[in-house]
Amino acid sequence: MKITIGGVCEPATTLANKTGGWRTFKPVYDYDKCIKCKLCELLCPDMAVLPREDGYFQFDYDYCKGCGVCANECPKTAITMVLEEK
Repeated sequence: MKITIGGVCEPATTLANKTGGWRTFKPVYDYDKCIKCKLCELLCPDMAVLPREDGYFQFDYDYCKGCGVCANECPKTAITMVLEEK
């Protein structure tokens, strides 16, 4: 059996690989508490926090894996993790 060292793959994008479908908890905003500090956007490992035109943020649930980093790091507890209903 011959094994080729190194692999060749075609360039692609992760936009086609929606990863939010297996999450157990999802983040939900309380916009009354949000101070628009952007920590949720900066610290999201999946880049699933998107800015809105009004300066607040929204979650792209197609890509959010429910890790809770945003909720844990929010200085005003404006994000809570709630059980995902499927």
